[in-house]
Amino acid sequence: MALISEFDYPLPADHIAQVPLADRSASKLLVDRGTAAPEHRTVADLPSLLREGDLLVVNDTRVLPARIFARRTTGGRTEVLLLQPDGPAATALASPRSVWEALVKPSRKVESGTQLEIEGESDLTITVTDDLGEGRRRVIIESEDLDAALARIGNMPLPPYITTALAEPERYQTIYADQPGSAAAPTAGLHLTAPLLDELRSRGVGVATVDLIVGLDTFRPVQVEDLDDHRMHSERYHIPDDTLSALETAARVVAVGTTTVRALESSVRRGPTGSTDLFIRRPFDFAVVDLMMTNFHMPKSTLLVMIDAFIGSRWRSLYEQALDADYRFLSFGDAMLLDRHAR
Repeated sequence: MALISEFDYPLPADHIAQVPLADRSASKLLVDRGTAAPEHRTVADLPSLLREGDLLVVNDTRVLPARIFARRTTGGRTEVLLLQPDGPAATALASPRSVWEALVKPSRKVESGTQLEIEGESDLTITVTDDLGEGRRRVIIESEDLDAALARIGNMPLPPYITTALAEPERYQTIYADQPGSAAAPTAGLHLTAPLLDELRSRGVGVATVDLIVGLDTFRPVQVEDLDDHRMHSERYHIPDDTLSALETAARVVAVGTTTVRALESSVRRGPTGSTDLFIRRPFDFAVVDLMMTNFHMPKSTLLVMIDAFIGSRWRSLYEQALDADYRFLSFGDAMLLDRHAR
């Protein structure tokens, strides 16, 4: 029996990065060397750390400004965070009427059928319907142009541990963000820049994309002690044909972020397109990913459980060394390059 308490560690508040670095690739990169001491590098060093024939795979999902502040007819304030639409996000954003799964706060005070009002916004109506549990509700949105409406009144869904206002909302997007729909950024990719990707390509490292819609589990802490009792929420993913072809010939597959790992490992088990509730935990037979570039994660999170499945218990030593060396943690923090084959 694996317990979530086994994935706890002390994280001082002053180690949680509140703002991103001005230079994305200047972030520190802790390079895993197995039982040998890790190397302290920067993300800008990535081209010298990878090899010709490697394939770097990124998640090109785009974060929606999907946090909406509204009011009930009684005057009570209500927050709606759109998680995922009932169908493709691009279709939902362009449709005059769409159905979404959303986090609604305070959910218990909002009766089914309640229509929410957004001050100064006549082109958008939100009707809260079914209770899906854990604060999730089904909502019906009517808007002639939901994408434009969100651009006007939506807010970036920054994690709750980030308390500093973000001066440039685009800094919570990767430079290659393309497919709209996520409720959170695939944050390991925030470190990458166009010149860095160009240099990787010039050295014979391929760059490919997947799309996984980042959803509820990013916002939900594990609320059970026994991991057997934890239920992962489903997220939609898609692996393009050219990525599938590149995977077949890659010397090593380097996944940027846990969401990319989840999409790739789901694809060999469930096909290249679909929904996944895959919970990656020990013991887990990785079929695709060899290396993972990832940020430092919250204590007692499913993401940390995935790291443990990938490299074993040495994650704890790596985290301790990163804290001692003043690495910045969580979404806007520094990164690590993990090698599951390192001994």
